[in-house]
Amino acid sequence: MVPVVVFLFILVTQVSASRVCPKCGKLKVPYPLSTDKNCGDPRYRIYCNDGVLEFKSAAGFYYKILSIDPWASKLVISPPLIEENTCYSSDLDLGGLLLDENLPFNISTRNTVMLFNCSDNILLSPLNCSSSSFCREFEDVGEGCACKGTLCCHFLKDASMTSHRIRVRLGGCTAYTSVVDKQPDDPIELWNFGIELQWLPPF
Repeated sequence: MVPVVVFLFILVTQVSASRVCPKCGKLKVPYPLSTDKNCGDPRYRIYCNDGVLEFKSAAGFYYKILSIDPWASKLVISPPLIEENTCYSSDLDLGGLLLDENLPFNISTRNTVMLFNCSDNILLSPLNCSSSSFCREFEDVGEGCACKGTLCCHFLKDASMTSHRIRVRLGGCTAYTSVVDKQPDDPIELWNFGIELQWLPPF
């Protein structure tokens, strides 16, 4: 029985290796991720556009892939840009990040999400919208300056929340960003900006 199990493991490993997609720019594309119908697993579709590896949301918005950890079955995508002088995320018209629930990707629980330019209704939620919220630090740097002085909040994207959406909308919050694995005392210089997604194994 043991030789049969070993044989099957070797066979699966060889099949997976033969179907690995070529690099996209500087990033390797590990199995089961797929950039083409001839490699990877088509359920794990990502896109190589002009040498830039991207993840496509259910709404059709492309997010740049910053890193991939095949051993943990995780990848990190870049948060959308916050448009200058508006405090609108570039995916606002599409309602923010939306994942297809029929595909094997979901938003991990290691993301600290910050929402900006929110309506007063957000104060009825359990989110941290206080003056000590992490979002206040982001307002003082780079694109966060466009949201300075707006009502903002942060929350950890934990298992009690939907794992397929980060929502923004007019009349709610109009911009967001995210930091992966943020520690409470980390200075902003150490923040790892991104949205970590994880995928279910194909077997």
